[in-house]
Amino acid sequence: MDCFYIITNLLKDKDFAITNEIRDYIEGRGKKCIISQKDEDGHIIPGTVPAEADCALVLGGDGTLIRAVRDMGKCSLPLLGINLGTLGYLTEVELKDFRKALDRLFESTPDIEERMMLEGVTDDGKRDLAVNDIVLAREGKIRIVQFNLYVNGTLLNTYLADGVIVSTPTGSTGYNLSAGGPVVEPTASMIVMTPICSHALNTSSVVFSAEDTIEIEVCEGRYGRQEKVSLCFDGAEQRTLVTGERVCIRRAPETTRLVKLSRESFMKTMRKKMKGS
Repeated sequence: MDCFYIITNLLKDKDFAITNEIRDYIEGRGKKCIISQKDEDGHIIPGTVPAEADCALVLGGDGTLIRAVRDMGKCSLPLLGINLGTLGYLTEVELKDFRKALDRLFESTPDIEERMMLEGVTDDGKRDLAVNDIVLAREGKIRIVQFNLYVNGTLLNTYLADGVIVSTPTGSTGYNLSAGGPVVEPTASMIVMTPICSHALNTSSVVFSAEDTIEIEVCEGRYGRQEKVSLCFDGAEQRTLVTGERVCIRRAPETTRLVKLSRESFMKTMRKKMKGS
């Protein structure tokens, strides 16, 4: 690899000290380095991702990497996360090891891991992508909401819950895990649905084929009350759905492409990140 595109979390590297150190190391080895251009909200400015880049170096945590994927949209540039955060499931390299990682990229072509993504389309035709999950959750007062869940056009179940999480394998270690959902090997192809605080004794997560289409409908509240729920993609983009509205969720044609340098198994990584022995 000869050209690197650096995407920096400005909250974690405010003075660009780390960014500049990495840029100097790359350029000192005769390679090219381009630093991302961002708007006032910290998003990559559309159309500014360089076509000649071989790899994007994402400086931050998992949230920074997810945001970079979303900002770059259909761009298929592989990403290598350099962890400036805490857990860092997606970020491959710890900051102290960045020189060793870059040396490997200078010398050989790394493995690229493809991770499936989800797309969600609402009744008005608006579409958004998720690397981790799409979540519907109650708004306002603390009360349960009723949701109808359809799979390939057929009603599967009706849930009384605080919300519903629809997760990719990558996102299974996030909100899904906290809500009691299963952990899925991140390169698998499947969709996980987990209700949030469901008002039932026997409500469990359901695992679907990656080829299934899932629709979630917001039902009418008690005494004909109109319900409002928040629809959120990766904890970032958010909009409101009301009674009778649906979101249609399926596998997205886009994928997240991650540079893999470590041969360490996912299970070992998870044990370490969860502070296991």
